Amino acid sequence: MNRGRIVAGALAPHPPHLVYAENPPQNEPRAECGWEELRWAYERLRLSLATKPFDVILVHTPHWRTSRGHHVLASPHFKGLSVDPVFPHLFRYTYDLRVDVELAHAIVEETRAAGLEAVPMCNPDFRIDYGTLVSCHMTRPQWDIPIVAISSNTAHDDLSVEVGDARMKALGDATRRAVEATGRKALLLASCSLSHRHFTQEPALPEDMTHEHIYNYNQYLWDMRMLSLFRQGRTRQIVDEAPDFVEQAVSETRAGSLTWMLAAAGFPDEPCTVHGYGSVIGTGNAVVEVPPARVHSGDACDGKL
Repeated sequence: MNRGRIVAGALAPHPPHLVYAENPPQNEPRAECGWEELRWAYERLRLSLATKPFDVILVHTPHWRTSRGHHVLASPHFKGLSVDPVFPHLFRYTYDLRVDVELAHAIVEETRAAGLEAVPMCNPDFRIDYGTLVSCHMTRPQWDIPIVAISSNTAHDDLSVEVGDARMKALGDATRRAVEATGRKALLLASCSLSHRHFTQEPALPEDMTHEHIYNYNQYLWDMRMLSLFRQGRTRQIVDEAPDFVEQAVSETRAGSLTWMLAAAGFPDEPCTVHGYGSVIGTGNAVVEVPPARVHSGDACDGKL
């Protein structure tokens, strides 16, 4: 078997508003327009990825929370209806997706070998979270290749951002080893926003963009700092500054999705492509394409805890 590889990574935010505004047949609510900056950013990401063939999408989502270990989708097929609990008027999405079961079990085994607890989710009736669905839909709306979704462990909340990120680095290394061992060409998606303080009320017409802006200037400055580091290829510094970013901007990166993705990609030091930035109900969101590292140097912990 040929050795697998990470083709690319992406910061792929998951506001359900983006799917709502796209009006795909899977989503029941209909929109007129809205959030074009981010929707067109996803278009640019899709065009770029068309030149980098991949056969599986790996996504780490903050909306599948597990207090014990890291859970991995591991049933061949999932089908059902996902309704966003906060925005049911925007997101009532019928999904029908396939999972790369061999890779899912390989990730579980490599994660356990790294000293972390991991569990395969083999219940075919498990309801897929909207973070997974939105990020995957906006990146690959055809749904023509399998995915593997990974839960977010609550170590960041139960212990600290530093402890959680250390575990996410080990999980990222384990993910990369599983991809290489199974011969896959994988795309990584970190399903999260940047700054995440949001409005508690929305306008009568959700897609009315005259009401849309970042929540506050402090958040905007932090988002721009993170995007500047992406553009410079300083991916390790992004993770080093994550505790301050989380505290100051209430960042959704707290759940570890971004750290996992950057670690699995090998912490590349080449410039990343920022396809676009925009706000959704006050939160800061960016679609960023991350190249894989040319040489995976590993972390000081060597993937072990």
